[in-house]
Amino acid sequence: MQTVSAIPVNSGVVESAAGVQREFFIGPKRIYPNVYLAPMSGVTDICFRQLVSRLARGRTGLLVSEFVSVEGLTRDNPKSMKQMAFAEEERPFSVQIFGGEPGRMGWGAKIVEETGADFVEINCGCPAPKVVGKGGGSGLLKDLPNLAAIVRSVKAAVSIPVTVKVRIGWSDELITLFETQKIIEGEGASAMVIHGRTRAQGYKGLANWDLIGEAKARATIPVVGNGDVLRVEHVVDRLKKYGVDGVAVGRGAMHNPWIFAQIADVYEGKEPSQPTREDYLQLFEEYHHLLRGEMDIELRALGKLKQMAARAMKGLPSSGLARLSLLRSQSVSEFFDHLRAYFEQIPSMERDMEMLEDLNGKEDTEVVFGNAYKN
Repeated sequence: MQTVSAIPVNSGVVESAAGVQREFFIGPKRIYPNVYLAPMSGVTDICFRQLVSRLARGRTGLLVSEFVSVEGLTRDNPKSMKQMAFAEEERPFSVQIFGGEPGRMGWGAKIVEETGADFVEINCGCPAPKVVGKGGGSGLLKDLPNLAAIVRSVKAAVSIPVTVKVRIGWSDELITLFETQKIIEGEGASAMVIHGRTRAQGYKGLANWDLIGEAKARATIPVVGNGDVLRVEHVVDRLKKYGVDGVAVGRGAMHNPWIFAQIADVYEGKEPSQPTREDYLQLFEEYHHLLRGEMDIELRALGKLKQMAARAMKGLPSSGLARLSLLRSQSVSEFFDHLRAYFEQIPSMERDMEMLEDLNGKEDTEVVFGNAYKN
């Protein structure tokens, strides 16, 4: 699959990136570029991961599964087992698991290791009530002894490196980042990923990168920062300003699936670029091809294409009505008819990235996908 054509995004980003850390290690595995696809329920399945990997010609750093329930894994739930599936082209690859029982988390981690995954990650960040209510996800931030027991159990169960994903705390009144950091490092985890929001925030407002930077300054293991990263300039800024070992990209990868290709190009001394009309059409065609390889129902594939269109086309010229037409499509063929018609008539491909930044930055805005947090 072709990568984006050479239309500059920011002519100074290559110079700005000079000297930034570009790789790190989790155990013996090199992560290059030092960019991580953050798990997103209902989004980062095998099709989406392969899509961004192909766009970047394999230069994606680290790809991670959707977060997987150990309750499902340890009961041979077909959905949970399928969520762990990955292709060789995705390596290095990590499976993120969640749950609230140390013994079952260790058991689930062992199942992950048996799939051949390179890493297993413990989810201490999901704010969804149905996860938190069972003591998992960010619910562990209110039960640090259980968090310690879970990391210990998982570490003892597997020989592959263990990483932990956390939020900075439960709420502004209960910031637990440094306590969780001590536990994670003390129990022998190989890396820590920090989402710079509290559980109470869900996906609203801005991430607190100052706290992420302070955690990195105290760290004895690699620290990956997560939050509000939508484009290559943001990656470079976080690496320079906060000294983190790596940067995780979540919703930014939905809005800009080329972000991994762009950061890899910058690291290779090339100007990052914006996708052309042809690149967008190839994006959806390749995604559809991957979806049909995994799904036997065309309407399910259509739903995924609509999800991609809602994000990846936001901010393009006059895209509001076009996205509405795409979302109302009743078949894949109708979807592609609307898609081609839109790209044939727009005068330019300049994208208003501020529209995407508002999506993350306004306190009254909440983005919901999959099983994401709701008030």
